[in-house]
Amino acid sequence: MIEIVLRFFQEGGFFMYPISVVLLFGLVISTERYIYLSKAKIKNRRVFDELMPMLSEREFSSAAKAAADSDSAMGIMLSSGLNRLLRRQSREDIEYAMEEGLLETLPRLEKRTQYLATLANISTLLGLLGTIIGLIAAFTAVASADPAQKASLLSSSISVAMNTTAFGLMSAIPLLLVHSILQTKTNEIVDSFEMAGVKVMNIISETSGQAAQ
Repeated sequence: MIEIVLRFFQEGGFFMYPISVVLLFGLVISTERYIYLSKAKIKNRRVFDELMPMLSEREFSSAAKAAADSDSAMGIMLSSGLNRLLRRQSREDIEYAMEEGLLETLPRLEKRTQYLATLANISTLLGLLGTIIGLIAAFTAVASADPAQKASLLSSSISVAMNTTAFGLMSAIPLLLVHSILQTKTNEIVDSFEMAGVKVMNIISETSGQAAQ
């Protein structure tokens, strides 16, 4: 496979270079996003596991302080809601505060991930553009060639011109696959926020019910 890619690169012409640059940018973004999302998922889970015992024991002040000190997306969201709870605000205000905290974290989770789909499209289009320009050059060269050599020259030129499309697709397909993986990881983190919010609100509702009794 490596030999095939190198051959495509050598025979594809100028457009192999911008496609390679696009692929390089995509790989850098993919690596950075994967590491960031993996760390965020682990940190958020650890913070939630630390806060749940406090919340179960109705130690809301300690939980709010621990959430604020955690410096994690989960901590920011829960801290916003718990601070409203400590100020004895309504259930709706608590929910709005946690939703606001979630909205603050979403841009950081989704940051640069959408670039991968754009880079994949650019890679494909550059490959097609390189092929079209290569075909134009091939037909121009064949027009003035010896009639006996036209067929072989044309087939050879078309084969070389198609290399840019092949290389563009080789770059685009992995970028789209990684984009899908990162999008799934982001959705899992968002779902964990929603799950945490529901659990916290259930605990608050139980506490309010017990206080009313």
